[in-house]
Amino acid sequence: MSRVKALVLTGFGLNCDLETAYALTIVGADVERVHLNSLAQREKRLADYRIFVVGGGFSWGDDHGAGVIMGMRLKHRLGDDLQAFVASGGIVIGICNGFQVLVNLGLLPGFEPGVLKREVALINNDCGNFRDQWVNLIGNAASPCVLTEGIEAIELPVRHGEGKFFAETDVLERLERRQQVILRYAGADGKVAGGAFPANPNGSVADIAGICDPTGRVAGLMPHPEAFNDWTNHPEWTRKRELARRSGTVAPREGEGLKLFRNAVNYFR
Repeated sequence: MSRVKALVLTGFGLNCDLETAYALTIVGADVERVHLNSLAQREKRLADYRIFVVGGGFSWGDDHGAGVIMGMRLKHRLGDDLQAFVASGGIVIGICNGFQVLVNLGLLPGFEPGVLKREVALINNDCGNFRDQWVNLIGNAASPCVLTEGIEAIELPVRHGEGKFFAETDVLERLERRQQVILRYAGADGKVAGGAFPANPNGSVADIAGICDPTGRVAGLMPHPEAFNDWTNHPEWTRKRELARRSGTVAPREGEGLKLFRNAVNYFR
């Protein structure tokens, strides 16, 4: 069986491409890190891949707002290619800065197929500063999202200054009605954070940490699954190892973040 081809975008301040490519490789994808200019100049064709990832970082230094310039660059240079990619069954993943890019581009929430329209935003954290922490998340079993299938709860790190998800009431109602919310911030007890800081690290409305489009194949999230590719990435891994030893079990070697990437790769199998 041929390996699923994945393209991880690089350039202009994106800086999580190595970890993202590594995570996809672990779960069986054939990965290329491709500079934005190579796509814009048609040296590489998006249509030759099945998974397209815009990862974390600070594209163009977030000078005009996080993900704004990259979003506009993709929209005006590759908008038709992106829409054709999605229409052909491809998967698009936006992580942190990549999520910001997808909402500025208008690919998310994607209520109307073939229309790039900005309807939600990721704005400055309510706490007023950059957050670098681990968060608990709960998945939405009713969501059509390919990435979060089978994920009831997961712990991942966040690191952002503009991660507050915001949308007008009618847009929120539409997202909820269509089950397009894929992840929500939660407390250690597994219940939604209810806006409480720091369980909800940025003040996102309805504790939203990620959404998808109606197809379930375009998804964006603020937490970083690529940053939990091995269990030793977790700040409490030594404690978890000891607890596993005392209970007579074996601690998993993989980080939980790989579940999302494995779901994407397995979708094509």
